[in-house]
Amino acid sequence: MPSVNSNNMELTNSWRGKSLVTLLDVTKIQIEQILELSSELKKLHLSRTTGKQWEYPRTLGMLFEKPSLRTRVSFEAGMVQLGGHAINLAASDVGLGTRESTADVAAALSRWVDIISARVFRHETVEELAENASIPVINALSDREHPIQAFADLQTLFENKPITPNQLKLAYVGDGNNVLHALLLACAKMGVSISAACPEGYFPNSDYVRAAMEIGHNESGAAVAIVTDPAEAVQNADAVYTDVWASMGQESESEHRAEIFKNYQVNAELMMKAKSDAIVLHCLPAHRGEEISTEVMQIHYKTVMDQAENRLHTQKALISLMLGY
Repeated sequence: MPSVNSNNMELTNSWRGKSLVTLLDVTKIQIEQILELSSELKKLHLSRTTGKQWEYPRTLGMLFEKPSLRTRVSFEAGMVQLGGHAINLAASDVGLGTRESTADVAAALSRWVDIISARVFRHETVEELAENASIPVINALSDREHPIQAFADLQTLFENKPITPNQLKLAYVGDGNNVLHALLLACAKMGVSISAACPEGYFPNSDYVRAAMEIGHNESGAAVAIVTDPAEAVQNADAVYTDVWASMGQESESEHRAEIFKNYQVNAELMMKAKSDAIVLHCLPAHRGEEISTEVMQIHYKTVMDQAENRLHTQKALISLMLGY
């Protein structure tokens, strides 16, 4: 795990009062602060000791336009463990942009809760919430980005590969979706080289690729590559990452995508081309026999579950830093 100068943590909390909308706005120091504090919170969690308590119980308002297992449970459990509360607000409860304008929802919630998380269909919804809220807003998934997943991914990578980030390579195989967009930015900012293999027509958004390449070239030294051949992408990789071929809302495309992505499965044959000690990452839910073979999923099951657990710790760290914990 990269170390953070304690003075940075004690004297400069660069998250205080800030929102998380896109990783384009996040600095390396901010990511390091989340990962370091998350590791400390994880140790507290595992030892069942009590950490600092809020001056009063803080409340998280969770806006969900999409169903969720990991996001809802990890946020809700995290707030309880921090001594706070979480309120689940389903799409039918709120009607973002239909029953009530997104701006008014943001302003009203700002009077009642201390922080907002939003799992939404459109990235513009998170942007509008952040623009109109007087409290921090967390992008808990949008069509463009999944930043909180990337924090958990990095923590899992660094826990399993405790070497200098610039010596690490992560390979992504599959759809150029919101998960990959976040990974491109997070890896580039932390100096982790990333190579993604996607079919023609399913590449990540060019703005994210360009931003990651510029960050790697100008700031961190991370190499960024987008290719079509999975074998090329995973060559010498320390970690191989995959996600479902059809994301939520794309169910009608499942059969069509299955044909297009059939050569993009993370299986034993493909893993032979990565480093011998490479780990496998999956943000879940997993469709065994599609984007990942049952065999590979079983071999790397512990790491994938570590990755899921780290959603809890990194999100607690993010909330703690945002609220000045």
